[in-house]
Amino acid sequence: MKTTQVVLKKVCETIDSKKGEEILVLDVSKISSFTDFFVICHGYNERQNQAICDGIRERLKKEERISPSHVEGYQQAEWILMDYLDFVIHIFSIQARQFYKLEKLWSDADALQPKALEA
Repeated sequence: MKTTQVVLKKVCETIDSKKGEEILVLDVSKISSFTDFFVICHGYNERQNQAICDGIRERLKKEERISPSHVEGYQQAEWILMDYLDFVIHIFSIQARQFYKLEKLWSDADALQPKALEA
């Protein structure tokens, strides 16, 4: 597998192509024992959030031959969590993102700009 940052760039590109909003990558490797990166975004409705999830799953399976170890919240699509072990993707509704405030909870993490990730 290519470096995690290359894969994260593909994740961010896929989110952007599905019109996901406010994409944020957090490097939590120094403060988390269970993963190295979070990718956080939100969509405007359940179908969009599911489309973002499906797009990520399909692209990474096709191009990187990796699948998430598990996915939670797909049916309700208020907060879809995709666990790829080295990184965890959080796809929120706007309301859920404002309620859970993961960015604030993990504010000690370094924020990375998606466009600055390795190509």
